[in-house]
Amino acid sequence: MVLTTADREELVRVTATGVHPASVIRRARVLLALDTSAGEIGSQEVIAARLGVSGETLRLVAKRFAETGGDVQATIARKRRDLPPVPSPVTGEVEARLIAMACSPPPPGYAR
Repeated sequence: MVLTTADREELVRVTATGVHPASVIRRARVLLALDTSAGEIGSQEVIAARLGVSGETLRLVAKRFAETGGDVQATIARKRRDLPPVPSPVTGEVEARLIAMACSPPPPGYAR
């Protein structure tokens, strides 16, 4: 993968300055290590050992970089979920029944 000069500068800034989550810094370092514009890169095992990550991490970061079309910020940032992992049990029908029950008068003997 090839990074532009602006992308390289941004990644170096993320890794060297400021306060960023460890996962963001790790992905930025992986992108910098996989950049071929700075010269020949070593094998994945060497890069993984040097950065202290697994080969799978290298593969996933490179895959995400390709999926985002080379967008560095989208690659290093946390991926947001589209939907919650479990659908909510409260549907529109259930919500309507709850509202109707809450707004109706209480049953006899339960007025307090």
